Amino acid sequence: MPKVLIAPMTLATVEGAYRQVLRDAGFELVFPAKGRQLVEDELLAALDGIDASLAGSEPYTARVFDAHPRLRVVARVGVGYDAVDVPAATAHGVVVATTPGANHDSVAEHTFALLLGLSRDLVPQHLGVKAGGWPRGATLPLRGAALGIAGLGRIGKAVAYRGEAFGMKLLAYDPFPDHAFAEAYGVTFLPFERLLAESDFLSLHLPFTAETRHVINRRTLALMKPTAFLVNTARGALVCEADLLEALRAGRLAGAGLDVFEQEPPGKNPLFELDNVLMTPHAAGTDIKSRDDMALSAAQAIVALSRGEWPAEKIVNPEVRPAFRRPGAAAQS
Repeated sequence: MPKVLIAPMTLATVEGAYRQVLRDAGFELVFPAKGRQLVEDELLAALDGIDASLAGSEPYTARVFDAHPRLRVVARVGVGYDAVDVPAATAHGVVVATTPGANHDSVAEHTFALLLGLSRDLVPQHLGVKAGGWPRGATLPLRGAALGIAGLGRIGKAVAYRGEAFGMKLLAYDPFPDHAFAEAYGVTFLPFERLLAESDFLSLHLPFTAETRHVINRRTLALMKPTAFLVNTARGALVCEADLLEALRAGRLAGAGLDVFEQEPPGKNPLFELDNVLMTPHAAGTDIKSRDDMALSAAQAIVALSRGEWPAEKIVNPEVRPAFRRPGAAAQS
């Protein structure tokens, strides 16, 4: 019987539809012993005898693929795949799949939770009242403010929908602009540096690539208004945290909402010491509905591949197809 590793800790206690889909297809489900995100050595051990992985954000490195020739599919429960060495996966004949369209609304809602938390001083007010105070004061409105959306893909568009409902001025940058969407929702496209300069709230929704690494840095932060807020629900490495810390401490930026970090979990981080930073643990894309939808979509990708089907819309490395062998083939041969 082929085995699938269910790696995300958020799924360990969830009896979702994804389990039945995998079991009906003849897979045995294996859960890690650790109740947290696996590091590389732990993943190496957890993948022994595994044919496919329902993957979280654990690191699928060249070392991992070298050690596990039986592994045929890494199906990410999400849309990002920067934790997977895709060239190494391809070299080993491993399909890398994602779950497009399953969590964009969750990320957009979380983005607005951070925007509102920052603009309304929710955490300081909560803590002040809890401590016996009554810290009333004027807060910032979202209506009329310029919302800059860096990356107008599925998630960026979902943020734009909500920004329109809040009465915000919508600005965006995208290397492949969707002008029809922009016209329908009143979005103005700008070059990236102008977007930074004109935004009251800048929300990052760019993919992580070599080109976008530290796209928010000392130079680009200096282009932003000192009254502006930065929100990152995309990938931690888009932001140079040392430069962001410097800008926040110096008052060159009003605040930041961070769901993602350069290192996850971030350990002891000097950003924790600042009162104008609102943080969550890479949770934007995993409300109950999106978690279940992503897990089901990833499971369906594994099952389809095991049956010789090719769910092209989910596959990151289609060039692997000539070398691909179905999950379980190693066990059956």
